Amino acid sequence: MNSIFEQGLPRNEANHAPLTPLSFLQRSAEVYPQRLAVIHGELRRTWSQVYSRCRQLASALARHGIGKGDTVAVMLPNTPPMVEAHFGIPMAGAVLNALNTRLDPETLAFMLDHGEARVVIVDPEFAGVMHKAIGLRQSTAPLLVIDVEDELYTGAVQRIGGTSYEAFIASGDSGFDWQLPADEWEAIALNYTSGTTGNPKGVVYHHRGAAVNAISNILEWDMPKFATYLWTLPMFHCNGWCFPWTVAARAGVNVCLRRVEAGAMIDAIKRHGVTHYCGAPIVHGMLVNAPEAMKQGLPAGVKAMVAGASPPASMIEGMERLGFDLIHVYGLTEVYGPATVCAKHVQWDSLDIGERARLNARQGVRYHLQRDARVIDPHTMQPVPLDGETMGEIMFRGNITMKGYLKNPAATQEAFAGGWFHTGDLAVQSADGYIKIKDRSKDIIISGGENISSIEVEDVLYRHPDVLAAAVVAKPDPRWGETPCAFVELKAGAATTAADIVAHCKKHLAGFKVPRAVVFGELPKTSTGKIQKFELRKKAGSAAAIDV
Repeated sequence: MNSIFEQGLPRNEANHAPLTPLSFLQRSAEVYPQRLAVIHGELRRTWSQVYSRCRQLASALARHGIGKGDTVAVMLPNTPPMVEAHFGIPMAGAVLNALNTRLDPETLAFMLDHGEARVVIVDPEFAGVMHKAIGLRQSTAPLLVIDVEDELYTGAVQRIGGTSYEAFIASGDSGFDWQLPADEWEAIALNYTSGTTGNPKGVVYHHRGAAVNAISNILEWDMPKFATYLWTLPMFHCNGWCFPWTVAARAGVNVCLRRVEAGAMIDAIKRHGVTHYCGAPIVHGMLVNAPEAMKQGLPAGVKAMVAGASPPASMIEGMERLGFDLIHVYGLTEVYGPATVCAKHVQWDSLDIGERARLNARQGVRYHLQRDARVIDPHTMQPVPLDGETMGEIMFRGNITMKGYLKNPAATQEAFAGGWFHTGDLAVQSADGYIKIKDRSKDIIISGGENISSIEVEDVLYRHPDVLAAAVVAKPDPRWGETPCAFVELKAGAATTAADIVAHCKKHLAGFKVPRAVVFGELPKTSTGKIQKFELRKKAGSAAAIDV
């Protein structure tokens, strides 16, 4: 029998609305229409203007028959069209697929086909690779290609589409009557992540998860209204860790950046009063290691968020010298980017740098609006003791977790076995509840914030006619955090050099996946012939990289 609180108290439009980050944009445009929203070179746009353009984009897509469940791919750097894509595309009911701008044509072609993209919006910098990718598609379905024009792009312009982005926007109605999703479970974005085998998996986000993670970002950072956010983190990374929606919720300023370079970052921070930015360790390292003369005049108090690898003591010290406040988060594409945070405590401030680095290197505790994050024994599905020693697997459950993998029910079921999302990352949990990664069971290498599958690189190595056996592990790198290190066993009599191996890999892999180190010799194996990667990690120094 229903309780008295269930009788005559139905859910209706007056008391319930689906959660979606699209409403954040609408509110900022209504409440703060003249507040600055976007900076890009000399371009300035207010929240009212951004909202109008997003409605035009949604309208134009609708007029081309794009609606609920359709995929719109974008190949864009951190420029205004990328900000607009995060709102205008889902306003049409469609799903945003932000493509990784560092990928090769073959992988991009797979994504276009697998995601069934009906439209792709392309920046001129990536027209060449996208032209090849489109030509490699297996699908014969029509694909509308839209060319973006950007005055800040100084290279050669190759038009590969039938219309320009500005012309497309102009064809839409700025008063377009867009609708909230009927159900907050509807998809808002599709993001591809590197798997350990086979093709990339398509991670599907829902409106609810995008909204609650955007709010969690605000809560973890105590992010104030009108914050000025510098786009050093690629928006194709988990939709910029949901920060396009976070900034809209705070009526903040999106400071766009085509290319992440120390000089451009420092100039933007000084000129525009940047208060917040995110990035992999390499991004923060650019600032720390920039010439002292260049760093003169940097304002203190800038808040920086790091993920991808634990911040070493040298980075923490360097950021403190700049007067920046560094916070460490952890997550995966499947959990919308960051889903745990190494929440700081005041008493840590009095500790020496070594102890602070140890504490801040932990992956931390769950995000505010994530239901739970624990280290669990994957065999018993019971939490491990909070002793900082017993290993288990990091698992998540709650709203900040993907719908699942597109067209891959087996992988989805495996990922959610036992009612938890299994990350594949092995860790311990301390008495205070803080999580600390100890190993990566999936053999994923995180280089400059990018995931690299060691098996993908190994497959390419095995294609070389002189390679007998190969294994790839992470090697610590002061600039990139980690880079691929290839251990290669050559066939008898082969005279192949490291340069030959690298050249071979460059023919088949995106640049960031190519091994930075090649070590020749017989590979350590078990009695059954399995390569002992843990021995290779020791040689590469990976254990030291993980246990900073």
